[in-house]
Amino acid sequence: MEFDEQAFRAFDLNAWVTFMVVYRERGVSRAALKLNVTQPAVSNVLSKLRRRLGDPLFIPRGREIQPTHYATLLARCLEPALLTMQEVITSIDARSS
Repeated sequence: MEFDEQAFRAFDLNAWVTFMVVYRERGVSRAALKLNVTQPAVSNVLSKLRRRLGDPLFIPRGREIQPTHYATLLARCLEPALLTMQEVITSIDARSS
């Protein structure tokens, strides 16, 4: 597969990071703390993703939120790609120091 920059126009990569932290933390407020942003900022990102993807992504369950089946599939696909990007970023940071 060839890199197609146009595929990235519809999504902000930071939105995927936010999605993954919400997925891991199972809470918008906890994700906001981890990301060092406000809870409304995280909610706004999720709202945009929900509209774009046509899925609620997370369902409230007591004090936590549970991912939908679609959100779980997305997370399983995204995690390896984001980990690869993290490795590249970390190696660049280490080289720059």
